[in-house]
Amino acid sequence: MLSEQINRIKDLMLIREQEDVDLSRYLDSTYLKTSEQAGIDEFETDRIVFDTIKDAIEHDMKLVMLRPEYVASARALIDKQGYTGRVLVGTVIGFPHGGVWYGKKFDEAMEAIKNGVDELDYVVNYKAFQKGDLDTIRKEVSEGTLIGVDEGKVVKWIIESAALTNEEIAELTSIIRDTVVETVGPEKAKNVFVKTSTGFYEADDDREIGATPEAVRTMKSNSGPLQVKASGGIYSKDDAKRMLDAGATRLGTSSAKDILKGNKIENLEY
Repeated sequence: MLSEQINRIKDLMLIREQEDVDLSRYLDSTYLKTSEQAGIDEFETDRIVFDTIKDAIEHDMKLVMLRPEYVASARALIDKQGYTGRVLVGTVIGFPHGGVWYGKKFDEAMEAIKNGVDELDYVVNYKAFQKGDLDTIRKEVSEGTLIGVDEGKVVKWIIESAALTNEEIAELTSIIRDTVVETVGPEKAKNVFVKTSTGFYEADDDREIGATPEAVRTMKSNSGPLQVKASGGIYSKDDAKRMLDAGATRLGTSSAKDILKGNKIENLEY
């Protein structure tokens, strides 16, 4: 009887370990705060960024998502540790509000590519979309996607779902889908994502400012061959599972290590 219980416990532990391994490959371990935003000095910010990279390597995560100024350092450290192609480097473009001129976004993207980035997460100009300026959206999505895809990079378009109604989420996702497919074709479009959130949106009410299962489902229903990344508001394994069940294939969170350890983090940051 005792030996059967011991074997059952061992089996459960193996299942949980496998679940953690599987989950880690969906996680983009993220740190995007400036020193000023975090209320710390640059040395402390550098330490947090280094720990974020180290944790991603140690826990076999999919990617580290960092601000553009850290791309070259992350690339060098990951390559030195022998994890090239296993732990990827991502950065944000036009961050966090997406309202900068698209030419500046393209410059940021090309600089990141030069520094060794693997994935480009653009913030789409969602305010232009809300104003009906769809030409701007199609222009930046088409050319921004082409810049990344032509260099073999994964491209993501952050729509800031908390700033949009469910109908706007569906419409903007559809515009991005159609523009991407028209620009690079349906096969290469599989390497492009629509992404929920920056994690830095400030709402005027008490709405959730990160990913929600409802937003993810709406995006998935309208994204065609594009994938969906949920980001912001993911603080536990249960949160992660809800987003995956809703249709996300990648998860962005600053709590990746704690999630894998089974901890529940208060929603203090991205």
